[in-house]
Amino acid sequence: MSAQERHTPFLASLLAGGLAGISVDLTLFPIDTVKTRLQSPHGFLAAGGFREVYRGVRVAAAGSAPCAALFFGTYETMKPIIAELRGANEDSSSNPAVTHMTAASIGEAAACLVRGPTEVVKSKMQTNAVGSSTVSSTLKMVLSEKDGRGFGSGVFGGLYRGYGITLMREVPFAFIQFPMYERFKIEWEKMQGHDTSPLQAATCGSFAGGIAGAVTTPLDVIKTRLMLGSDKAGVPYKGARDVVERLVNEEGSSVLLKGLQPRVVWISIGGFVFF
Repeated sequence: MSAQERHTPFLASLLAGGLAGISVDLTLFPIDTVKTRLQSPHGFLAAGGFREVYRGVRVAAAGSAPCAALFFGTYETMKPIIAELRGANEDSSSNPAVTHMTAASIGEAAACLVRGPTEVVKSKMQTNAVGSSTVSSTLKMVLSEKDGRGFGSGVFGGLYRGYGITLMREVPFAFIQFPMYERFKIEWEKMQGHDTSPLQAATCGSFAGGIAGAVTTPLDVIKTRLMLGSDKAGVPYKGARDVVERLVNEEGSSVLLKGLQPRVVWISIGGFVFF
């Protein structure tokens, strides 16, 4: 069974993913807040330090279940479809990693439709941005940002600012995490001669997630800055390329690794729960 594809029913994936998403996001929210404040252009202390680490948690809770459910539901649904299209069935010698990476990428594209707007509002509240005292005031402020810097800004304001870079962060993350997760399980099963237990699968998910989180930290920094909208002087970022150039020139390349430790901790623990 170790070399075979295992397919989880769509409804089961939807429910399990949603419940896992809420559990992880609410429990580990303070770690995410610390990570976001470390990446803020105003600096960790000015962005709030260790104070009010649950600012924005309601936004995260609202977006968590649909985001996780969309991802896992799409991922599990697309795996057999892609495997069939590739001719990679149980008796095929085709590399299943391609199937896992493709399915995960499609899942991330779907999930980012919810994750993007959620993270824009959440990030502004976590970093104590002006006008972000409540969820409603923050949402109103973001919707008023019709400056053309986000997808469909005429309708959605700044809700989808950073959607592209969020997808660029999540797709490489999925390309690294899911094939590694599946490979870790296969190797563990070969080593012990039988299927992995739920605890062993969770351990595989934790290690795979931690590695993927570390590698994609620079993309996460760019995403955070773009969603916050401007630098510490209030000068708006024009796009991902502009963010990178200004970060490297003004703050040094090491800034691209800010928040690495809490990000790895958050994703490693989350990976254990999800899988």
